[in-house]
Amino acid sequence: MTVVDHVVVGGGAMGSAAAWRLAARGRSVLLLERFGPGHVNGASHGSSRIYRNSYATDDYLDLAAEALRLWRRLEDETSEHLLTITGAVSHGRGRADLDAIAAAFARRGLPFEWLDAADAEARWPGLRFEGRVLVETETAGRLHADRAVAALQAAAVARGAQVVHESPVRAIEAHADHVVVATDGGSVRARSVVVAAGAWSAQVLDGLVELPPLVVTQEQPAHFALRPGVDASRWPAFTHLPAAPHRWPSGTYGLAAPGEGVKVGFHAVGPVTDPDRRTFRPEPGQLDALRAYVDRWLPGADPDVLEPVSCTYTCTPDHDFVIDRVGSVVVAAGFSGHGFKFVPAVGRLLADLATDPDAPTLPRFALRRARVAA
Repeated sequence: MTVVDHVVVGGGAMGSAAAWRLAARGRSVLLLERFGPGHVNGASHGSSRIYRNSYATDDYLDLAAEALRLWRRLEDETSEHLLTITGAVSHGRGRADLDAIAAAFARRGLPFEWLDAADAEARWPGLRFEGRVLVETETAGRLHADRAVAALQAAAVARGAQVVHESPVRAIEAHADHVVVATDGGSVRARSVVVAAGAWSAQVLDGLVELPPLVVTQEQPAHFALRPGVDASRWPAFTHLPAAPHRWPSGTYGLAAPGEGVKVGFHAVGPVTDPDRRTFRPEPGQLDALRAYVDRWLPGADPDVLEPVSCTYTCTPDHDFVIDRVGSVVVAAGFSGHGFKFVPAVGRLLADLATDPDAPTLPRFALRRARVAA
């Protein structure tokens, strides 16, 4: 039987970050990923994710600030460029939270400005705007997801971790002071296990941890080609929520994806799916809605030239994360829709929980939690 300090189950962004931070503490770490490197079965693949601080509460803002520092540390350790600052804009008459976010920015010294729609369109002629526009000027941008996961694993390996792909976990046997993890290659004993299995969380943790209901959906963003003359390097990340009623299934997000155009998507409105039985086929209704959205709100993009993207979301009922420990099992789940920006900071939280059974859990992310105000 192999013996290590900690096993991490799931080699997506969160699990890879946990392995990095655990290895940085001098712990022996085994990271097990059921698929091959760079796979597209989960939620961590692709070229672009939004990094921003557009939250009104200190728990999320603290995590975002820590994540920014750790993203830059990861870049230094791996000599890989991961985060490009582009700025970010939030707008729409359905956004009731913008004043609270601006107040949080002011309280924490984060640079921002307000623009009216006409001034925002003059600055970014590839976008149209609705109502007041909150601009996060210097602390928002674009993360390269594929490179980030590879960099996290490389940094973990450089510090002594083992990363094993194509190694599904068959069972976890949890005891008071250790776990035994069964794989096709044999069993592994560890002080604790971090389960960051994304859409497979309920499956891996069945019988071990009582999770909140996790809904797994197949989402349908797409990359739209930019029109000739549009400068993608100046395209900000954006979120938009029109006033109800509106014709879109949810609020909309987007950001430039160099070489691929602009990525546009709706939030958590795809069909519920089994991650082992996904079709990966485009959802015609969502694609039609995305094309109509681009035609109406993104004059810098071509609604008729697009490449569909398929990914999974795994969401809790309140869309807050689960980051907690039960005995020797550490749980990381429910990050979809807004978790990627926080990845290295979540890795640090998971490392805290894995190494110290008495480490506190943030109330917002506890398995058993009261509803926390957004």
